[in-house]
Amino acid sequence: MDEITKEFLVENYENLDRLDRDLVALEKDPHSKETLASIFRTIHTLKGTSGFLGFGKLEAVAHVGENLLSKLRDGLFTINPEITNALLATVDAVRFMLGQIETTGQPGDKDHSSLIEWLARLNDGQETPGGAPEVLLPAKSTDQIPAGPVPPAIAALPVSLPQAMPEPESQPPAPSVRTAPKVSAPEPSAPAGEAPEHRGTAVSDSTIRVDVGLLDKLMNLVGELVLARNQVLQFTGRFTETAFIAASQRLNLITTELQGSVMKTRMQPIGNVWNKLPRVVRDLAAACGKEVRIEMEGQETELDKTIIEAIKDPLTHIVRNSVDHGIERPEVRVAGGKQAEGCLKMRAYHEGGQVNIEITDDGGGIDYERVKQKALQRALISPEQAARMSDHEALHLIFLPGFSTAEKITNVSGRGVGMDVVKTNIEKIGGMVDLQSRLGEGTTLKIKIPLTLAIIPALIVTSGGDRFAIPQISLLELVRLGGEQARHQIEFIHGAPVYRLRGQLLQLAYLNQELKLGTADKGVAAGDGHDAVNIVVLQADGHPFGLVVDVINDTEEIVVKPLGKQFKGLSCFAGSTIMGDGRVALILDVVGLAQRASVVTQVRDRSLLDNAGPVKRTIDGRQTLLLFDAGQGSQMAIPLSMVARLEEFPRSSIEHSGSQEVVRYRGQIMPLIRVSKHVPSVSEAVNLDPKQSMQVVVYSEEGRSVGLVVGRMNDIVQETITVKRHAHGNGIFGSVVIQDKVTDLLDVQAVIRAADPTFYPAKQIAA
Repeated sequence: MDEITKEFLVENYENLDRLDRDLVALEKDPHSKETLASIFRTIHTLKGTSGFLGFGKLEAVAHVGENLLSKLRDGLFTINPEITNALLATVDAVRFMLGQIETTGQPGDKDHSSLIEWLARLNDGQETPGGAPEVLLPAKSTDQIPAGPVPPAIAALPVSLPQAMPEPESQPPAPSVRTAPKVSAPEPSAPAGEAPEHRGTAVSDSTIRVDVGLLDKLMNLVGELVLARNQVLQFTGRFTETAFIAASQRLNLITTELQGSVMKTRMQPIGNVWNKLPRVVRDLAAACGKEVRIEMEGQETELDKTIIEAIKDPLTHIVRNSVDHGIERPEVRVAGGKQAEGCLKMRAYHEGGQVNIEITDDGGGIDYERVKQKALQRALISPEQAARMSDHEALHLIFLPGFSTAEKITNVSGRGVGMDVVKTNIEKIGGMVDLQSRLGEGTTLKIKIPLTLAIIPALIVTSGGDRFAIPQISLLELVRLGGEQARHQIEFIHGAPVYRLRGQLLQLAYLNQELKLGTADKGVAAGDGHDAVNIVVLQADGHPFGLVVDVINDTEEIVVKPLGKQFKGLSCFAGSTIMGDGRVALILDVVGLAQRASVVTQVRDRSLLDNAGPVKRTIDGRQTLLLFDAGQGSQMAIPLSMVARLEEFPRSSIEHSGSQEVVRYRGQIMPLIRVSKHVPSVSEAVNLDPKQSMQVVVYSEEGRSVGLVVGRMNDIVQETITVKRHAHGNGIFGSVVIQDKVTDLLDVQAVIRAADPTFYPAKQIAA
């Protein structure tokens, strides 16, 4: 039995119990409009749902009952004992058919024509000749039900066996115990012993409806229990008494199981949100003149109810955007070699303690250059930022407030309100949004959200004497540097601290500095006697950065408490929690903290050059240089003024145009020049693993760009240099000492001319 049918049975069993009471109450008070309206609504809902699920017999019985109730509601008839009997018989017939649906999946083959005729005659204002039809009930034994006709009050097809003891009116009725006797109008009673056994309703007995407010209160109590458990466990280490340790371990086990069980009561399948989306897609596609089908995978994936409520509107907006902006009109798709009907796929799955949601369309994709031009028109970015922006960064401009690519405002789109709200709402619940698109092929939007918000795993850290909790969903790894390592491995680029983690520059933020907790931690990198540096590697908006803290304590489950309205404006805090010793710890908002520390900018530009300002010689003659490794064991430098951008490309992205290595870059085919091949004193790096990224210095001249492939980026420094020519060969101006290391100054133009003589105009070569 599917979930929809189970829900249908549970709901209508409850409704039937209420109908019994309401019909009896209506007979006592025929003028109660409220009671009559309630009865009518229940039968009307039953009829509609039965028709939707394909239960024709059940729908037919409910339909004639609804017609009679409609006459009563309109004041054309007044309730009387015979009408009450007929309606009660309808309730019993419906209950019988529900039992058959639960057992066999169908309402059964019983003939209910006599009941339908009875209701139809009453609806026409005709009295039943001789009163209600007499129906004989089969009895299990002669002392339960006497032989003979059943009184008119229960004369119906099918009927209910009477209870041994009636329930008091002041208490809710117990679940009805019903039989499904095989009887018809003049048929004699069946022999004793042939009647079906009494059977409760399995579906209604196995489920119960609970008010959401009660569940929330229960969840809060479990949260307090988790806090108490944490306090007890904190004290366990101070005692050696075996009984106390055993009791605390038992408490821990029971609390964990109780917490999991209560959280399951709040879990709902994401299909509850997705169920309305096919209608949204259908209506919007019709309004836009498009053909779109929707495919769903993973509807059974469960989330906390609060998360479900939070993602309803964002998901709807994303789907509307995909249909309106993403999928093309049929004639455009056919002209592009696609099927006329577009496809929108939705997929949900669990991974790493999170729920991943992917919304993919096979539409036209997103034009990166058009996005940048729209952002420039709306003054959302500067021309300098646009020039340095990668395709992925340009794509994320659509999340900026006020951004829209629509040419005109409609009732669907064009007002520049939507995707920024989507991103904000997802991040409010601790989630992340990413966007991938290929022009002409389609777009995929990925959302990662936590399973629940009430109780989450977190890393507890101490900084400036205060404790803080970092949600584990944002945690990548932990790094500890000894005093000697910290002095040499934490570097500064334009005053910003960085740490090289497995060959990648990781920007650092010091928690003490950002929250103004005490003495700045900058001195740690310079070696001021601190023993070690603790770096918590976090991910904010898809970009990793390192958060330097004083002490890394432990991971534990924390109960999230909201901040008061006085602290709502603090972007670096997401909430608070109570620790095991009763003290309050603030929960860090990783994205807000990253933005506060300027390690993630609003336009998500990962280039360090944005913070460098204009590149020029300083007053004291120093020059800003980019240091890099060209190959094995050789450090080189070029003026930063000649660098358009620093890029990373996967080696798998390299293509060939003839014998020239090229890569697709910002709508162009950019040639690549390996510095090691054109500078005789430099040998090629050994590590050519295709999985590794390739470091590239982009040089631009008169609208053309070329990529210089180097070993790795080292630093950006300001040095006073005196260029002396040496006989190192082509591609090198000379050598200087920078950071106690011999450094060759690269002749960029000479290397480019050697690799591609056509790159520079002839007049430049002559000069």
